[in-house]
Amino acid sequence: MRAKVSRRLVIDASVARAAGGEGAAAPLPKQCRDFLKTMLAVRHHVVLTPAVSAEWKKHASGFAMQWRTAMVARKLSLYIDVPEDVELRDALDSTSETERDRRAMLKDAHLVEAAQATDRTVVSLDERVRALFAAASERVRALKSVVWANPGREAEACPKWLEDGAPPHPHRRLGARRAVK
Repeated sequence: MRAKVSRRLVIDASVARAAGGEGAAAPLPKQCRDFLKTMLAVRHHVVLTPAVSAEWKKHASGFAMQWRTAMVARKLSLYIDVPEDVELRDALDSTSETERDRRAMLKDAHLVEAAQATDRTVVSLDERVRALFAAASERVRALKSVVWANPGREAEACPKWLEDGAPPHPHRRLGARRAVK
């Protein structure tokens, strides 16, 4: 099955680490595996920057590495070099309420930078940093339109979202005014 539109998605290493093999029955490994399999089947592209690739190399499960190899073989991997966005990082730094929050956002700023350079979409299991970015989006305009999807949250129905073309639904945007659990 091919998506109506092929999107370029930045996949955090948290998803790669959690993705279980075919025998995985626990919910999170199965959800991440099914998400990656659906992404391959509908032919969306994975965005890989040097920082994203390094995290994947360090943390990805065996299944995720096989999936990445399949994505490369099908020419569904987009390798880009995205420079640090100093303005974004300074803005994140100034919106942080605690040192811990500042470190968390700056650690994952490369995901947002890669998303901004492509289709503005991040896929990650990290709800804490998602909530931090969402709160920061009130003062950091660049974050408002970034879409964030979590395949570990069943309510987000990420495989179906992929099949529908991974549209940038307003409720998935960091700038949406809603509580993120």
